[in-house]
Amino acid sequence: MGIARIVLIVIAVCALLSLVVVGVVGLLTATDPIEAPDTPVPPAASAQAARTAPATLQISCQAESCPVFVRIPGGDVLFNGQLTKGEQVAYFDGKLDVVLDDASLVKIWENGKPRPPVPPGEPGSFTVTRGQGQPS
Repeated sequence: MGIARIVLIVIAVCALLSLVVVGVVGLLTATDPIEAPDTPVPPAASAQAARTAPATLQISCQAESCPVFVRIPGGDVLFNGQLTKGEQVAYFDGKLDVVLDDASLVKIWENGKPRPPVPPGEPGSFTVTRGQGQPS
């Protein structure tokens, strides 16, 4: 019985040592830094232009509450809710449908240019298209 215990202890110690070695090797290979390329990759021209181009549509609420609806024509609804005073939204999509309960409550910029103000209480409904030469 004495020899059997010694053999079992030796087997257990060998198994424990092999697990420790496997764990250390796994940690060392997992923490090796990934080699960065020698030359930086420039961003795509369209992505750079999109960051500097004005928004297709920008709306800023001038009253306590401004009901606004914006969607891609025939597609996704981008915003359907209330903006609060000072809150702004901006969209860079190619074409947008806009519906306002009272267009006098908001300031609107189309492709970076202000839209003319309207008389108080007048609803607004219009479509905005991304400006010529601007990426969609």
